[in-house]
Amino acid sequence: MSKILIIEDETDIADLEKDYLELSDFEVAVCNTGLSGLQKAQSESFDLIVLDLMLPEMDGFEVCRQVRQTQNIPIIMVSAKKDDIDKIRGLGLGADDYMTKPFSPSELVARVKAHLSRYERLVGAGVINKSENDTVEIRGLRIDKTARRVFIEGEEKIFTTKEFDLLTFLAENPNHVFTKEELFREIWDMESIGDIATVTVHIKKIREKIEKDNSKPDYIETIWGVGYRFKV
Repeated sequence: MSKILIIEDETDIADLEKDYLELSDFEVAVCNTGLSGLQKAQSESFDLIVLDLMLPEMDGFEVCRQVRQTQNIPIIMVSAKKDDIDKIRGLGLGADDYMTKPFSPSELVARVKAHLSRYERLVGAGVINKSENDTVEIRGLRIDKTARRVFIEGEEKIFTTKEFDLLTFLAENPNHVFTKEELFREIWDMESIGDIATVTVHIKKIREKIEKDNSKPDYIETIWGVGYRFKV
């Protein structure tokens, strides 16, 4: 049974989310402050976190940032704030998805299931079945697919699950131009829900970790009006 952590200060909303998730056979824990949620996330094992943005003691941005330092489980950030800047910031800190309140509990359940399915498929059996030397090496960039680690000029860079998946997919399909829509479907596997702006944010974060000069990328090239291409 997958274990979900809800970090939400509005008790009625937290209880409603918990009820719907438990009806879908998830085990659910709830914390009502950012600090208590972070402590629980760090002390116990969860498969996914539903994280509110505006929280007492510590906001959702900081919770996400600290969780991402040690864990790559899916994080769905939720907020009543509709500003794109908050969405971009949340995704940039490593959140996998961003939902704007109000939303239906059934939509939350659908997104939780989709993220868990994708995560388990990529990190679970698929990784165990890979060979010990399953790596991609291109001009100083080394992607260890078995250990899910990335090195640039011998220095390890820490990647979230989706950042790793996106970089690996592009590197394994060099010189092919992919649209944002194609990358979203391939990596997030949720054509009907979500926001393709997520792709742009994740490309930006990847470049910050592997490129010497983001304005003149050595690896991931923007094809204006079309999408992205991994150069070899």
